[in-house]
Amino acid sequence: MQLRLFESSPRKKTARSKTLAAELLAFDEFGEKTRQSMLLASNPGGALEVPVFINEFWTAKQRAASSLHEVSYRACFKPQLPRFFIERLTKPGDKVYDPFMGRGTTPLEAALLGRVPVGCDVNPLSAVLVKPRLNPPSLAEIAKRLDEIDFGQAEPDALSEDLLVFYHPDTLRQILALKQYLIRRRKAGKLDSLDEWICMVAINRLTGHSPGFFSVYTLPPNQATSLVAQRKINEKRKQTPPARNVAKIILKKSKALLSDCDEQVAQRLRGVAGEAKFLTGLCAVTPQIQSGSIHLVVTSPPFLDIVDYVGDNWLRCWFLGVDAKSVQITMAKKVEQWQTAMTEVFKELHRVLAPGGHVAFEVGEVRHGKVKLEEAVLPCGLAAGLEPALVLINDQEFTKTANCWGVDNNDKGTNTNRIVLFRKA
Repeated sequence: MQLRLFESSPRKKTARSKTLAAELLAFDEFGEKTRQSMLLASNPGGALEVPVFINEFWTAKQRAASSLHEVSYRACFKPQLPRFFIERLTKPGDKVYDPFMGRGTTPLEAALLGRVPVGCDVNPLSAVLVKPRLNPPSLAEIAKRLDEIDFGQAEPDALSEDLLVFYHPDTLRQILALKQYLIRRRKAGKLDSLDEWICMVAINRLTGHSPGFFSVYTLPPNQATSLVAQRKINEKRKQTPPARNVAKIILKKSKALLSDCDEQVAQRLRGVAGEAKFLTGLCAVTPQIQSGSIHLVVTSPPFLDIVDYVGDNWLRCWFLGVDAKSVQITMAKKVEQWQTAMTEVFKELHRVLAPGGHVAFEVGEVRHGKVKLEEAVLPCGLAAGLEPALVLINDQEFTKTANCWGVDNNDKGTNTNRIVLFRKA
């Protein structure tokens, strides 16, 4: 497939895609006019013209979304991204799916909007992170359960001595006690929604760079550093792990997560939680999802070898009793390998998608801007039988745009959101 940009007018689309394209073209909510170009995609059936819309379509402000989203996970997008498409391409009661759900941003935002969330991720952490937030308990219930847990007794495990590089001995004892309590409850079939909430919050407080975490000063909570690296941090900063109160930190973080969750929000979440479905496994094979049942997919796949998911999550996996090395994250080093993997995913998305449904596939620039996955992903969707509807580039004020495809990435990662929107005929 050959791709190039030129100025043109968008080709005719279906009613919903055409309405969205018109809205994007007229969008000026943040004071800027939308820039438009056209992407020419050549394929065996003939050339396709895919309209490209560039603007700041949602705010970069951190607190413009529900407090329930404030769970740390590497390489996650802002809730405003899925909300933008959910509000425009679905109605309440529709099913919204994320095959690479990560921390669960898309499923949670879908549930907050009264849509039925469906998610899949090969990382078992994902379901642990998202499920409890669809059934949020009260702060009083959390406090009562924490009082019932014996944090004073714990058996050391294989990593206990090594983990003292992160934790004060008293803090580590509390963490081990909580870990062992949760494992016992799980094995006995007694793990309930309160336990799941406490587990989710604890996972997000294991390490961080403030007194709000169980650990001494370290990397941000979405990046668990290695034992060796933490020893170097401690030596450089001349620090030793301070004593922390695990239950108190869990309760404080729970209060922050629940700050926007009034009874109306909780009822809306519970109203769709019963129909929600969360899978742990490869999203290219999901027989648990009925064919033609999904109305919208909003997702962001692994970006080549940019993020070390196993390294980032080894400590969280330890807490859950999961072998981090057993989690087979897609980490292709070459674009062609990535395309092969994504084509298989798109074939499965085509199967589960309802006729007229859409896939909003967020990708980004990698390798110093030399690789633009929005160009690489078009052949994948086409090969699976999906129609490219448009490309949306959310170009926020902190980015520097030389032209509609050239963005200064500050060396790594993505500063813009680049979404290729496909449609199932």
